[in-house]
Amino acid sequence: MVTSMKRWWRHLTTGSLARRRAFPGLVMQQIESAIRECESRHTGEIRFAVDTALSFAELSAGMSPRECAIEAFSKLRVWDTAHNNGVLIYVLLADRDVEIVADRGVGNSRVPPSEWEACCHAMEAHFRRSHFRDGAVAGIRAVADVLGRYPPEPRVADAGNELPDAPALL
Repeated sequence: MVTSMKRWWRHLTTGSLARRRAFPGLVMQQIESAIRECESRHTGEIRFAVDTALSFAELSAGMSPRECAIEAFSKLRVWDTAHNNGVLIYVLLADRDVEIVADRGVGNSRVPPSEWEACCHAMEAHFRRSHFRDGAVAGIRAVADVLGRYPPEPRVADAGNELPDAPALL
């Protein structure tokens, strides 16, 4: 129950000011540049999304960060790529939690879950020290490395930039 109350408190007190401190405009531009640069190395599509905190209804329903990431994957249409090669990096700021959701072209049937977990843990370690820019860029590069090691099968030509490179604010 204590953990639950702490989580409620974090979500109710984490607002847009905290998000702007963690991810100011310059950091958002650097994230966008990192995505653009990393996508030039593989055919995958990376989408980065920051969710400040869960709503009262989401907290009441007991939504996990993973469930929120899957919902964001759908809402942001990360699945809507020609080769099913979209990957969402989802940050839930109030929980300092990172989730990665990958479409079936690069999903867990081909990539060991430990690969995605390592990307998340690296970002979360930076975030715990309030190094949000470093964590975001390191995570994007780690995801790009995974996509480079596990290209979509069969190998396909790059369909171009199908998803926005700019981070999404949820």
